Amino acid sequence: MAGGKNSPRQKMVNLMYLIFIAMLALNMSKEVLAAFGIMNEKLETSNEKTTASNDAFLESLGTKASEDAAKYDKLYKNAQEIKSMSQEYYDYLEGLKVGMMEGIEDPKDYARMDMADYLDQKLFQGETLSEDGKKFMSNLTGYRDQVAAIVPTALKQSVIDRFQTGDENGKVEKRDGTKQDWINYHYEGYPLVASLAKLTQLQADVKITEEAALKSMLAGELTDQVSLKNFATSLAGSKTAFYSGEKMSEYASKIIISKTDNSSTPIRAELTLDGRKLSEGSDYKLEAGGVKMLTSAGAPGDHTIAGMIYFKQDGEEVEVPVENKFATITMPGAALIAADKMNVVYRGVANPMSISIPGIPNNKVSASAPGLSKSNGSSYVMNPRTGRTVTISASGTLPNGKPVGSKVEFRIKDIPRPEGSVSKQTGSIKLPKRNVEIATVGAGLEDFDFDLNLAVSGFKFKVPGQPTVSVRGNKMNAKAKQALSRAKRGDIVQIFDIEAYITNNKSYKLKKVSPVVVEITN
Repeated sequence: MAGGKNSPRQKMVNLMYLIFIAMLALNMSKEVLAAFGIMNEKLETSNEKTTASNDAFLESLGTKASEDAAKYDKLYKNAQEIKSMSQEYYDYLEGLKVGMMEGIEDPKDYARMDMADYLDQKLFQGETLSEDGKKFMSNLTGYRDQVAAIVPTALKQSVIDRFQTGDENGKVEKRDGTKQDWINYHYEGYPLVASLAKLTQLQADVKITEEAALKSMLAGELTDQVSLKNFATSLAGSKTAFYSGEKMSEYASKIIISKTDNSSTPIRAELTLDGRKLSEGSDYKLEAGGVKMLTSAGAPGDHTIAGMIYFKQDGEEVEVPVENKFATITMPGAALIAADKMNVVYRGVANPMSISIPGIPNNKVSASAPGLSKSNGSSYVMNPRTGRTVTISASGTLPNGKPVGSKVEFRIKDIPRPEGSVSKQTGSIKLPKRNVEIATVGAGLEDFDFDLNLAVSGFKFKVPGQPTVSVRGNKMNAKAKQALSRAKRGDIVQIFDIEAYITNNKSYKLKKVSPVVVEITN
């Protein structure tokens, strides 16, 4: 090769080598683009599952708020506000993603999504941000600040960190030590598929924030409920008023701590009755669950037991204030009417009632009300009819010939909303696919005072990506099983629109049964 020049063959080899290197670089680029696309798919699938879980959780919180507004109404309103803000920001990001994909023939051909034109033109205008770019930053920081102001204190910093937009000046330090605006650093000049994945990750952050807030709010309420520091005392016994001179111990009267069990025994107590100091042993004694009263009920009139009961919690002494009142009475001048199980009566249920007048035989007491019927002795049954209240009248004649009578108004409530169940499990649960296939769908009333026999006549079953299946009866039919067979591990299946009825009162229309959400574990 005279003059150091390459032969035509060597030149061809060199050219082919350069082409080969370029092809390797091109293939590597396509692999990276495909990796972003796969990551985006996984994030979108995760977002769908978290959405279903959050919706079910919010619905359960709404049910609790309807049943116990004092504890859960404020939590539920905060949860709804976070849900609304999250959905609004999530939809804004989804709109950006839809705009990015316009004109893309195959949404899964990630190797061709290497252009950066869409966000470069939409968010930036020369060296500054466009109006859309300013809106992008405003929506991000606005969502972050508004949610951080509502969530429990323990979550505030994690929300701020999750949606961090650089240092105090909105800058991010690059590898070469220089600084660049956060939005330029993350969204300017990137391939379309990479930006798509980043927006989906922002949506995932929204869902994670929403989920953490819901769980934290409920967990905080449960902690408050089980802490002795928030418990109150009450006087319990077979009656709440006494005749002059009666011993309270004859009616098993005791000061109890609400929401505790018999294993919670006070270590000591400091109590007074109408200002008189009571002595342990003669006036009261400590026992499992509270303090049993031994002292006399005193003269007729209102009386107050006050002071402190002391418990051990986590190795420390915890004070529980006592402030309880009771009445001591003389001979009655009116009928006594009380519900055996509650201070209200329920429509659709045979409510047992006790109606009597002390000193008058039961067969000499007359009682009447719409829906009231006598069983025997002082026992009655109330089957409420229309309206929201019912008034029960009772009357009789005392041994001295004096007539007495009374009227008492009771509130009429509907049977609370039943909870759906799968294999007797409620709410959001995890089960293998086989267990779901053979499970019995049921409905029940948790902590309801009556043992009602509920039966299920039908329900709807939904597997992600499959049509909703309507089922008659309380077990999966062939179509439901076929849809279930297509579910994958981690899929969230739903059992909803559960149709339930009371077996001995089919005419009564129950409230809508809460759904069950099942995560498939295999």
